[in-house]
Amino acid sequence: MSNIISGYARNIIDQLPKGRLLALDVFRGITIAAMILVNNPGSWSYVYAPMAHAKWHGWTPTDLIFPFFIFIAGVSVAIVMNRELAKGTDKLFLLKHALVRGIKLFALGLFLALFYYNFTNPAFSWVDAQLFSVRVMGVLQRIGLVYFATVFIVLYWQNLGRWLWAMGLLVGYWALVILVPYSDNSGNTYTGLLEFGNSLPAFIDNWVFAAKHLYYADAKPFAFDPEGLISTLPAISGCLAGVFTGNILTNNALSLSDKAKKMFVVGLVCVVVGEIWGLVFPINKALWTSSFVVMSSGWALLSLAFLTWLIDIKGHKYWSAPFVVCGANAIFFYMFAGVLARLLMMIPIAQSSLGGWLFSEVFQPVFGNYNGSLMFAISFLFVSYWVLDYLYRKRIFFKV
Repeated sequence: MSNIISGYARNIIDQLPKGRLLALDVFRGITIAAMILVNNPGSWSYVYAPMAHAKWHGWTPTDLIFPFFIFIAGVSVAIVMNRELAKGTDKLFLLKHALVRGIKLFALGLFLALFYYNFTNPAFSWVDAQLFSVRVMGVLQRIGLVYFATVFIVLYWQNLGRWLWAMGLLVGYWALVILVPYSDNSGNTYTGLLEFGNSLPAFIDNWVFAAKHLYYADAKPFAFDPEGLISTLPAISGCLAGVFTGNILTNNALSLSDKAKKMFVVGLVCVVVGEIWGLVFPINKALWTSSFVVMSSGWALLSLAFLTWLIDIKGHKYWSAPFVVCGANAIFFYMFAGVLARLLMMIPIAQSSLGGWLFSEVFQPVFGNYNGSLMFAISFLFVSYWVLDYLYRKRIFFKV
């Protein structure tokens, strides 16, 4: 068995282009695999604390996954844009391409929001329940918006301008949330609140969208979305942090060891600064606070620095083969898992859904509540990986 696993890993790793920074591929694969794992427990009533989001202020390892994905997108933007600009590719062409890609990502997010039908309820109306009440914002929607904004900044501003954008968005978002007053329907005026359903981001989400189009539709006094409108602004800074990191990685004047050291030092500073800023502007993923962006970007840098040291410097690389497979089709992985999860909720079986039945009748009796929920998530991940592995071996890669 060990020889089979070793051969499988070597077949994947040794076929990669020479000189490729493997750590970035692995980081992308770990991030998307972690996202699928935490998104699909057997029961949301039984989730270990590190695999659940923080209830409000504060953070857990799960809260780092989405900002890591945005950070990685920024690294990719830097690598691609630096290469294309060096070749003399027209900036407007690149911007149009980014716009099309951003629209595609937004559309894929809307597709997942619409992909549901309640087969157990004969009176269920897909048009009323889904189309007219679709959640407009979401994970892929935010990535699409952030990606386009980041490409625009990278194309038309040099390094100093990009830094000013990154800092301006962070400080500007803090100033908006803390200083700008807003009112509810009863005429009560608020300033600087960071409560569930009562903050400037919630007020703006509620003002722009009807409550039925928001994730927290029942929040009071304002329905809001954790991937809302103005909370997307600081997320652009997180993507720009990835751009700055991509510039480090493509700097031929630095050795790989120097790149890893630089990422480690900057990452450590960002974690400390983010935590200190969090004392006055709390770290909060749902509000995507500026302190959360700085802190999570720091952990992304530390993670990438560690993987660079472990894989590309020390040469311990074959263990990472499954994550290379995951990262090679990251968006497809997310879409496939999203569709599969919804099918498990939609297909009725024994007065329950297929997913609910599998947990209560298969995983829970064998492994218990929390371990059963975890084993369900791990099994879901393995099933999804089997599909990804087939596509990888067939050299089928889906690009948006």
